[in-house]
Amino acid sequence: MRSKRFERIAQRPINKDTFVRPWPEVGLSAAHSPFDPAPSLAIRDGAIVEMDGVASGDFDLVERFIALHAIDLGTAERAMATPSREIAKMIVDVNVPRRQVLDVIGGCTPAKLVDVINQMNMLEMMMGMAKMRARRTPANQAHVTNRKEHPALLAADAAEAALRGFAEVETTVAVARYAPFNALAVLVGAQAGRGGVLTQCAVEEATNLRLGFKGLTSYSETLSVYATERAFVDGDDTPWSKAFLNAAYASRGVKTRFTSGAGAPALMGHAEGRSMLYLEARSLLATRAAGSQGSQNGSISCIALPESLPEGLRAVTAENLIAMLLGLEVASGNDALASHSEIRKAAKLMLQFIPGTDFITSGYGTIPRPDNMFGGGNFDVSELDDWHVLQRDMRIDGGITPVTEERVLAARMRGAKALQAVFARLGFPPITDAEIEAAVTAYGSEDVPDRDRVADIDAAQRLQHGPMTVLEVIAALDAGGYGDVAANVLEMQRQRVIGDYLQPSAIFDERFRVRSALTDPNDYSGPGTGHRVDGERWAQLQALPQAWEPREWLASLDGGGSAPWLEELGTAQPGKGMEVIVAVGPAYGRALTRTIGGLDHRDVLDAIVAGLKEGGVAARVVRIWHTSDCAFIGHAGAQLSGSGVAIGLQSKGTTVIHRRDLVPLENLELFAQAPNLDIEAYRRIGYNAALHARGEPAPPIAVRSDNTARLRLIVQTMLLHRRETGEVEREREPTEMRMVDAGPR
Repeated sequence: MRSKRFERIAQRPINKDTFVRPWPEVGLSAAHSPFDPAPSLAIRDGAIVEMDGVASGDFDLVERFIALHAIDLGTAERAMATPSREIAKMIVDVNVPRRQVLDVIGGCTPAKLVDVINQMNMLEMMMGMAKMRARRTPANQAHVTNRKEHPALLAADAAEAALRGFAEVETTVAVARYAPFNALAVLVGAQAGRGGVLTQCAVEEATNLRLGFKGLTSYSETLSVYATERAFVDGDDTPWSKAFLNAAYASRGVKTRFTSGAGAPALMGHAEGRSMLYLEARSLLATRAAGSQGSQNGSISCIALPESLPEGLRAVTAENLIAMLLGLEVASGNDALASHSEIRKAAKLMLQFIPGTDFITSGYGTIPRPDNMFGGGNFDVSELDDWHVLQRDMRIDGGITPVTEERVLAARMRGAKALQAVFARLGFPPITDAEIEAAVTAYGSEDVPDRDRVADIDAAQRLQHGPMTVLEVIAALDAGGYGDVAANVLEMQRQRVIGDYLQPSAIFDERFRVRSALTDPNDYSGPGTGHRVDGERWAQLQALPQAWEPREWLASLDGGGSAPWLEELGTAQPGKGMEVIVAVGPAYGRALTRTIGGLDHRDVLDAIVAGLKEGGVAARVVRIWHTSDCAFIGHAGAQLSGSGVAIGLQSKGTTVIHRRDLVPLENLELFAQAPNLDIEAYRRIGYNAALHARGEPAPPIAVRSDNTARLRLIVQTMLLHRRETGEVEREREPTEMRMVDAGPR
C-alpha cells in the first residue's frame, strides 16, 4: 500500500537534493563533531605553548601559523576567560560597539570561536552579521563567463554587469590558455559600462599573478586556504606561501582576499574527523594571520556537501559571521548552485541578503546558467527581476540596480565595440561587426558565432608571455575613439599606485571614490533568548526518511583486490619515444571498479587506449600510488612519459591531459565533470592527447555540462575520493601495468 500524497511529495524538487546522516569520522558533520577540541590556551613568556588541547611541540603547520600570527596575545587571556555565551550576547547586543567585539574576538582560538557561534541561533547570527560586517554599504559581485570564451560576448556581458551596479566582475576559463583574453575582455567591458568596477580572472596562481602584474586584473580571490596540514600540502601550498602571494599581489596594488569554505577539507579527504565549522574557523584565522584583507567563504563550490547534513546552512552562515568577527571583508557565497528547490535556494540567500554582507554573492551569474563556467551559478540573468522585486519588497539594498533595455543595449554595444578596437589596434584575431551585433543582443553563447579557437589561444598566449601590458590597451582604446573607456582603465592603474583600495572591504563608486571599512565603516548599533531546538525534537528533525547511510553506500562499491585484467609489471621507468602514459589512481580497477557515471574501468581504459592508437601514439599504463589528486596523478605520469604528455585518470572518472613542463595545477585539458563523460568522450580524450604528444593543434574537447551534477553527486564524489585516498601509499613508486584479457565483463 502506498500513499498517493507521499508519492507526489517524493517528486518535489527538494527531494532531488542530497541528504545524508552525519558521519563525523570522515568529516560529514556540519557544526558539531565529537572530535572537535574544547577551547583552551596557555601562554608562557609571550608565546603560545598550548592551544585547543594541543601542545606547541605538536602543532601542525596551520596551528603553528595561527599561534604565531593570528591570536592577539594582548587580549587572549581575557577573551578565553570570558564565557562564550557572554561573547555571543556582545555580538548581538546593540549597546556593545563593533570595535569592542573585534577586540575580544582577536584573542580567541579556533575552538573558542566555534563555541561562541554555537551559542547563537540563526536569527541572532543574522543580527550579528548586520552589526559586524566591515563596510556599511552592501555590494555584489558578478560572474561573467561563456562556454565559447567569446571575447565580444564577455565584454558586452561585463558592460551590462557594471551598468547594473555590480562592484566586481569575475571571470574564469574553460581552457586555461584563454585567461589573458578573458581578463582583457571583462576589463574593457566593465570600464565601458561604469568606471571603477574591479575585475579578476580566476585561474591558476602563477597565471593570475602575471595578469595582475600586467594590469589586466585589479583584484584576486583565487588564494585558497585549507584547515588541515595534509589538505594544504595536497593543495601545493603552505600558509606562509599564501602570505607571500598576498604580499606579491599587494606590492602591485592588486586587492586580494582568500577563499575557503565548509566542506573543502572533507571533499579532499583530509577532514581529520573535525566538523566543517571548526575547520573553517581555522582557515579564517589563517586568512587573517596571512594579512589578507578579506575572505570569499560560505562553502562556495562545496555548498551541496554541508547542505546534505543537519544544520548545514547554519554552519555556512556561521562561517560568514566568524569572518566578520575577525574583521575580514566577506564575499559570502550564494554563487554555486545550492538546491533544486527554489524555496530552499531563496531561504539560503535570505541569511545574507537580509543582514547584508560586503558581497552578498561572490558572484551572481549575470549570464545564463549554462554559460556559467563556475559550475552553473545559484542565480543567473533570468532571475535578475526576482532580485529587483526582493529589494523593493523589503526595502533592502542588495547591490543590483534595475535598468532599462535601452541602457543595457547601449552599454553592451559600447563594451563590445571598445574591445573590437583594442583587438584591431593590437593585431589580435579580428572581432567582426557581425560578432558585435550578435553579442549585443545575445542571451547566451548559443547566439554568437564560433571563432577560431586555436588562433585566439595563440594570441592570448602572446599577450600573456610577451611584453605587452595594460598601457598598450589604454593607448589602443584612445586611438580607437574610446577615450572615456581608456580614461577609466588608466584611472584603475592610478588607483593601484595610490593603494587606497587595498583597505579592507574596498570598492569604488562610479566616481572612483573608495568605499571601505575605513571610509564607509559599518556603524550599525541596535537579543534575547528564544526557542532552541534540542533533545528529542532535534532528533526528530534530523531523521529524514530520504537520508541515506553513506557507510552502506561506500561498502557497496568495494571492488576487493586487484583487477584480473590489470597486471602489475614492476616499478615504472621513464619512457622514450612517442608514447602517452595513462596514469591511473591507486584505487583504479582495485578498490573501485566503476566511475561515478557508472562506466566500467576496463571499458574506460580500453576507450582511451583506442583513441591514442587512432592518433598514432603508443599507450603505456602506469598506476600512481602517492596521490589521489587528478592533477598530480597526471603530472606524475607526464614525468615518466616519453613524449612528456600523459592522461591522469581518477577512479571516479575525472580526467586530465597533462604535460611535463606544466605545474601540477596547470594542464592542457581538464575533464572535471566525470558523470558527463561517456565511452566516446574517453576515446576522444585519448585522441586529443595523441595530438598534444605529436605537437599538432588540438582543439579543446567540448564535453556535455550538467550543472546539477554537483547537487546530485557531491557526497558520492567525496566518498569515492575518500576511498581512493585511502589506497594512497605515499612512499610507493609508480607501477607499470599491463591490460590482459580476463574474460567477459
